[in-house]
Amino acid sequence: MELLSPVGNFDNLIAAVQNGADAVYLGANMFNARAGAQNFDQKELKEAIMYARKRNVEVHLTLNTLLYNEELQEAVKLASFAYQCGISAIIVQDIGLGLELIKHFPDLPIHCSTQMTISNLDGINFMQKLGFKRTVLARELSLKEIAEIRKNTEMELECFGHGALCVSYSGQCLFSSVVGR
Repeated sequence: MELLSPVGNFDNLIAAVQNGADAVYLGANMFNARAGAQNFDQKELKEAIMYARKRNVEVHLTLNTLLYNEELQEAVKLASFAYQCGISAIIVQDIGLGLELIKHFPDLPIHCSTQMTISNLDGINFMQKLGFKRTVLARELSLKEIAEIRKNTEMELECFGHGALCVSYSGQCLFSSVVGR
C-alpha cells in the first residue's frame, strides 16, 4: 500500500513529505484538471521533483484533461520536461496523450486518471493491454467491487481515501463545475 498525497504548492509538498507520504501528485500550469488551484511552473516542478526524490518520495504529474489536437505536442513537451527532471509517473485522462507518452517514454509509468471513470474490470484490462501501468478507480466503487477487481487483475490500482466527490459523476469535474456554480 502507498500513501499518495495531493500537493498544490511547495509548502504542501514539504508537509506531505515530512508527514510520511510515499508519493505525491501535482499539476503543472497547464493540462491539469485543477487549473483554478495553485500549480507548479516548470522551475517549481523541477525543484519539487528534486526535493521529493532526495527524500525517496515519488512524484506523479497530472496531465489529466482532454486535449485538442493542437495541444497534444505541447502536452508531450511538458511531459518530456518532467521526464528529464525525474518524474516518477504521469496521470492522464486523454487516451491519445497516454498512448503518445507510452510510445515516447516506455520506461515511465503512465496512469489512468479517475477522470477516465474506469469502474469495471474490462476497462482496466483494456487499459493494461494499451500499456498503462495503474488505474485510479472511479470513486463510486464499493469496497466489495474494488476487492473483486483486485482479485482479477495484475494492474496497479489506486483508490481515493477521501476528497470531494464531483457533483455529477466522479471524474467528470468540468461538467460538475458548470452544474455546481
